[in-house]
Amino acid sequence: MLQTAIFDQAAAQKALENINWLSPTWDLFILIFFVVASLIYGISLGRDRIIVILVSIYMSLAIVNYIPFVAEFNAKISVNDAFALRVTVFLGIFILLFFFLSHSALMRTLGHGATQGRFWQVMIFSFLHVGLLISVTLSFFPSDLATVLSPFTRALFVSDIARAVWVILPVIAMALFGGSKNERGYGSFS
Repeated sequence: MLQTAIFDQAAAQKALENINWLSPTWDLFILIFFVVASLIYGISLGRDRIIVILVSIYMSLAIVNYIPFVAEFNAKISVNDAFALRVTVFLGIFILLFFFLSHSALMRTLGHGATQGRFWQVMIFSFLHVGLLISVTLSFFPSDLATVLSPFTRALFVSDIARAVWVILPVIAMALFGGSKNERGYGSFS
């Protein structure tokens, strides 16, 4: 499904032609948010802050998936409320972690004189950050509600392969583009 929707040019073109701009769907809002947020975050935050955000997302995801009271509380509430609870807890923990991590030794370690980073690096990190955030948020959808999303959106953000890709790619990008030339002692990508 992922290969059909993303790598097949005819399928991607057909998906774009089927967009009804007069009656937008959630899929269209998700895709527009993905594109616009990637650009805005990249331009406004810079590479180092986006890396701190990525680390905060990973930590928040780990916490939400393993704190016991959320699972116990999910059993006592309806499906829609469980989704809202998990997203709210995730976003709350994410915001707290970002605030604390951005004022911690992690930011001083990542920061290179408060530079923005190279434009192409910032855009890559921003793209990966927004994709990971959308994928994580949509992963909290109950499986029966995820069917309201188009096959293209499910393949891009919700499928098992897509979630794995969105979790792995930022780590690879941080490993490749994370350091500066002076720290590594040899020419790097920054």
